[in-house]
Amino acid sequence: MNAPVLQTPTGKPLIQTFEMMSAGQQAAMRRIASHEEARVPQIEATRPASIFTSQERFDLEQAHIFRKRAIPLTISALIAEPGTAMGHESTGIPLIVSRDREGKAHVFLNACQHKGAKLLETCDVVKTGRMTCPYHAWTFGVDGKLIGVARPETFLNLDKSKRNLAELPSREQGGIIWVMLDRHAEPDFSSCVTELGEDLDALDLATSHVYGRKSFDVKANWKLVLEPFLEGYHVQRLHASTVGPLYADVPNVVDKLGPTIRQISGKLNFTPADLDVEGENVHKTVTTVYNMFPNCVVITSPWYISVMILHPRGPDRTIVDYHNLTRVAPDNPKAEKLYKTSYDMVLYVFGNEDYRAAEICHAGLATGALDTVVYSGLEATVPIYYEILESYLPR
Repeated sequence: MNAPVLQTPTGKPLIQTFEMMSAGQQAAMRRIASHEEARVPQIEATRPASIFTSQERFDLEQAHIFRKRAIPLTISALIAEPGTAMGHESTGIPLIVSRDREGKAHVFLNACQHKGAKLLETCDVVKTGRMTCPYHAWTFGVDGKLIGVARPETFLNLDKSKRNLAELPSREQGGIIWVMLDRHAEPDFSSCVTELGEDLDALDLATSHVYGRKSFDVKANWKLVLEPFLEGYHVQRLHASTVGPLYADVPNVVDKLGPTIRQISGKLNFTPADLDVEGENVHKTVTTVYNMFPNCVVITSPWYISVMILHPRGPDRTIVDYHNLTRVAPDNPKAEKLYKTSYDMVLYVFGNEDYRAAEICHAGLATGALDTVVYSGLEATVPIYYEILESYLPR
């Protein structure tokens, strides 16, 4: 008989077992074949190299995807408490993300409604009931309402209700805050499909502790930054001296949840019987990766979850906001050591291996040496992603 799952004083389990996963996650995990039975397909798939280097292609993606559809912007856990706010600069548009006193999340343009000055000048999370402009001290609530004007008697017929912050359409689901960056476009939140929300809720993203966060300025096209998290071909090669030995060189179980791709794979020591071990941490033997369309990657690990959100800034530049989420905050030296070791390791692997690979690929593609790039059977999910992306672009 296995020991019961350890819990925090609040009753939250310290690990997640197979039984805690959503029905969709459980069904996909049951489809993982034993490694000796897994078969790698042979495929014929290419894409023009210009999709990574062309300004025209970048502009099309911005117009038809990043400005026309809701995209993942940030994680709910950063503004978990009512009355919190943070600046957000990664998209290139100054934004404010806040949670009002009733618990509703908002996304505003970071511009005072007097002269347009930024209200929040950093991206640090602040606990506040109000935000005051550093220029003329106009004051706004975290719900965006203008609540105070310096020397109001000097304005003729000033209607404060018409000078609230400009709000962008947003939606919170599964611990992710989605936003329409063009506030004049017809809101399209069709990427937030129900099954995706059920999966993310099962992972408890919204109630997790933000152990660490870091932004990376990557000199590469955003799709090259995304590609390593769509395939396993690179893992035993690029990560040979780090995490590569933990994984088998076999295909993932792949499902589409609307435009989001879910990949589930068994680690090197996985056997299907592991799913039936009572009280076992399911993330020790199974890794789940969500490529949330178009720009967010969620990856499970035994003691933390990685959430990275990619913000394209040019054909050859991507800002990556990385978040390291643990189920609870560390409350003892052993837990702190475990979390810090994991955090330092994943920053090294992503920053010095995955993101570096994107940069050296972009540098090579920019030379014009390749007309096309080609994909193997262990990269079969990459063309699937591009088929989804291209379905939103004009033919």
